[in-house]
Amino acid sequence: MKKILVIHGPNLSLLGKREPGIYGHLTLAGINQMLKAQAKKDKVSLVIRQSNHEGAIVDLIGSARKNKFQGVLINPAAYTHTSVAIRDAIAACGLIVVEVHISNIYSREEFRHKSLISPVAKGTVIGFGAKSYTLGLAAILDLTQTK
Repeated sequence: MKKILVIHGPNLSLLGKREPGIYGHLTLAGINQMLKAQAKKDKVSLVIRQSNHEGAIVDLIGSARKNKFQGVLINPAAYTHTSVAIRDAIAACGLIVVEVHISNIYSREEFRHKSLISPVAKGTVIGFGAKSYTLGLAAILDLTQTK
């Protein structure tokens, strides 16, 4: 059975309460339930983590290969625009990584238009609300089939 690591970055634990006009009303638990339901249909194992701490996210990515993950689905949230450490961990991990964002980062504030993660991710899914996650998971599964 394929094993995929899902990483939610900083402040995503506030979904449902934080800026619902941008992020919607679905909570992180709701997104995780969507992902688990999709994983069950696809016969895939998910390990889901959320952290507000850059180093913890780097550690998760760094140990993903050793822990026998085939891919990483990540919403780096605010670290998208600032974290060279997460970018470098992704570049070094040797796994298929798909970056996802609930909102369209290019239709928001100027500082959000630059992703340090996109150049080292296999692909990016943005702007489809919580569905960005299930689209990203489908992409990883497709890419791991053809790898």
